[in-house]
Amino acid sequence: MIHRSTSQDIYRDKVATIHKGGAEKYHTQNKEKGKLFVRDRLALLLDKDSFVEDALFANCEATGLPADGVITGIGKIDGRTVCVIANDSTVKAGSWGAKTVEKMLRLQETADKLRVPIFYLVDSAGARITDQVEMFPGRRGAGKIFYHQVKLSGKVPQICLLFGPSAAGGAYIPAFCDVVFMVEGNASMYLGSPRMAEMVIGEKVTLEEMGGARMHCSVSGCGDVLCQTEEEALIKARTYLSYLPSNYEQTPPKETALLPKESTKALQDLIPENQNAPFNMIEFIEHVIDNDSFFEIKKLFAQELITGFARIDGQPIGIIANQPRVKGGVLFHDSADKAAKFITLCDAFHIPLLFLADVPGFMIGTKVERAGIIRHGAKMIAAMSEATVPKISVIVRKAYGAGLYAMAGPAFEPDCCLALPTAQIAVMGPEAAVNAVYANKIASLEGEERKAFIEEKRAEYKRDIDIYHLASELVIDAIVEPDQLREELIQRFSMYTSKYQQFSERKHPVYPV
Repeated sequence: MIHRSTSQDIYRDKVATIHKGGAEKYHTQNKEKGKLFVRDRLALLLDKDSFVEDALFANCEATGLPADGVITGIGKIDGRTVCVIANDSTVKAGSWGAKTVEKMLRLQETADKLRVPIFYLVDSAGARITDQVEMFPGRRGAGKIFYHQVKLSGKVPQICLLFGPSAAGGAYIPAFCDVVFMVEGNASMYLGSPRMAEMVIGEKVTLEEMGGARMHCSVSGCGDVLCQTEEEALIKARTYLSYLPSNYEQTPPKETALLPKESTKALQDLIPENQNAPFNMIEFIEHVIDNDSFFEIKKLFAQELITGFARIDGQPIGIIANQPRVKGGVLFHDSADKAAKFITLCDAFHIPLLFLADVPGFMIGTKVERAGIIRHGAKMIAAMSEATVPKISVIVRKAYGAGLYAMAGPAFEPDCCLALPTAQIAVMGPEAAVNAVYANKIASLEGEERKAFIEEKRAEYKRDIDIYHLASELVIDAIVEPDQLREELIQRFSMYTSKYQQFSERKHPVYPV
């Protein structure tokens, strides 16, 4: 019998044991759910052999707590340095102990010092109640994680991949990140579990109803990208990072320029003559951006507005576009929230903004008023106003009422406001305007006389809001033919790269949140 007694053998045995994670039965349970082992996730996320791990032996004197349930370290994605915090759900369901929290804090502090992106691979049942005195209330307790996230916000990209639960206070980790990828069927986040909800308030709900991936990606807006598998989430997270710089002092990485996606339709043929007829704004976007470069954010949430990254001539940009085929493109409280978050993200990391407007305005009615549409609309307008990155507003078709303002209209100092020949800018559309101004007169008329009067007043109104009239009055900077729009955007964005603007000298505004 050979006895291993050297320090090297002891070290190797300990490392091998820790690398295995928790008990085999927990690995089996994860496999049955389609979940990868945490170290396999890291292998897919990071460049080969690039991961350098910290605090492997954390809490190693305890039994059954390898690495104290969290893997932390530094690696590379496409050659760029990143920090990673990854829960190991085979160890106490990925729950947090005192050493878990300390490891997470140190990696956040490392990301701050190095000024590199930080990834949170979340799969955790939350805090260990048995460790609450050590990990919960103190100056280096769990609350410090969220403090660090707020401090890092806008300084370096913070990216969350949610593979399992993110429960109770832990749900704020994804909430404070720039983007949240959620895997359908396994990912969830909630402040109180379904069992707790039933105990405390008598509500009976399923886990999916309470905080499932699809719910958060389509209803609450807490999730940004819904993925069917963990592999998909990891690949998309790498792609997401390719649009961003490593920190706020750098500019986004430029890639090789590509021509737009081939299409059998010309851009002008996509836009119906009828201002109220729907069309698919995604197809419009694909005509002006580099092929296969659109990365949509919050695709399932508030679908009347489109937000996402793209490239034009290889340069990353952020796109905010109304979607006429969903609710006519009208803005709701959720779409205003969606826009505000995306605008601040782009502005923080020097990503130019392109607004594509075809908007009848903000929604009206008691339901949206009670939901705070004025406050949420103000949030979108404030975010757009404050953004100092290059901003181009394109009036594709209509831009009515406060919708014009929210979509970076002329008063909000975009670097330019362009219009297609199909554009209309007005307080409201001709039909609504005539009915509002001449309601009593119209009511007094009948038959053909009434019809002729309405048509006459609508024609007068259309002449007043004619896009060439507005160009003559210098309301817009240029009228651009649809087939020239891409080249116009390429030229303008390339010339705006030297833009420097300080919006205000104050500390910060009182945000309408």
